[in-house]
Amino acid sequence: MKSLTSRTALPPMAGYGSVIDRLVMTDCRILFITRKWAPAMGGMETYSMRLSEALAKAYPTAVIALPGCSDGMPPSPWRLLAFPFSAALDVVAARYRPQVLHLADLAIWPLAALAVLCGRPTIAISAHGTDVAYHRRGGIRGRLYGAYLRLGASLLRNAAVIANSHATADVLRETGWHSVVVPLATDIEAPPANGTHNRRLLFAGRLIERKGCGWFIREVLPLVPDEIELDIAGTGWSDQEIAALNDRRVHFLGPLDKEALTAAYHTALAVVVPNIPMANGEYEGFGLVGAEAAAAGGLVLASDCDGLRDAVQNGVTGTLLAPADPMAWANAIRALDTLPETERCAQLARSQAQAKAIYSWDRVAGDTINAYPLIARTTEKANRQC
Repeated sequence: MKSLTSRTALPPMAGYGSVIDRLVMTDCRILFITRKWAPAMGGMETYSMRLSEALAKAYPTAVIALPGCSDGMPPSPWRLLAFPFSAALDVVAARYRPQVLHLADLAIWPLAALAVLCGRPTIAISAHGTDVAYHRRGGIRGRLYGAYLRLGASLLRNAAVIANSHATADVLRETGWHSVVVPLATDIEAPPANGTHNRRLLFAGRLIERKGCGWFIREVLPLVPDEIELDIAGTGWSDQEIAALNDRRVHFLGPLDKEALTAAYHTALAVVVPNIPMANGEYEGFGLVGAEAAAAGGLVLASDCDGLRDAVQNGVTGTLLAPADPMAWANAIRALDTLPETERCAQLARSQAQAKAIYSWDRVAGDTINAYPLIARTTEKANRQC
């Protein structure tokens, strides 16, 4: 039978997939446990893989991961349910002796509680979006999940909780968790922008209501010149959002691979990230598209809400606009459409350089390690002895 988990040890300065001996496996400094891993595709999968790679440049790191399906989809529900039990066996059996146990999302916090009961290491837990805010949806499931998170907060008061944005940190406080904020990163690279564009807007992401694509098509697109059209790179999800694709000025590209998506960011008139407020409490944990597009040499227009305030540095890597304000968005698009090529080129050069500096995985790894109390103290002590 196929194994439920993938176990990999990453020594310092080695990329993912390196193989080392059992001694390093048992003496790893960091044990990283995640339900989100390739071949599945998504923001949390990217986070888990890139962060573990970057952590391994500094400390021996072991990974226990639940691989996704070969078609890029997440694991089946039964595999998701079974994974914590499989990972728990590793924690209890002391297969690893790390100084830090890092869980990749808040939903699997009981693994950390188990490690504490076993007298194991410093605990770190990453927090993203749905894993933090599901209680806001209400109903019996929402209330139960909220109670589940509050129990975790009471049991793991000394855990280092790492929020991907200030918005996520705010939501964490609703169930009793305290956190430090470490914004995410991107590994997208592109040549310097030359100031030209295809006079097309680009939306990239899932077609769900809070992402705002349907709202943008209905409310903003009619207010901009008719020659400006909208490309959509992503996957269908909500029937209401998918229905908006019937607009004659909208072109659905489907999911794009990394190279094609980078090119689309690079050549668009603007990349739009038009999230809208949701009555049910859903929110954007970070908004990786904003960081990716800027790093790829795209001009970014994003809603001034939620985690997008960390994903887009207003006036630096993009422009934040009032959410659900059609005229503000239309005016910004018209201004970009008439922006002289030389001015556009200079603006893109600045934003692309800043995005690469701010949204780097080495920065994320460094900030994450600084949130690990034990490793931080050990490093400071070693530095004093040098």
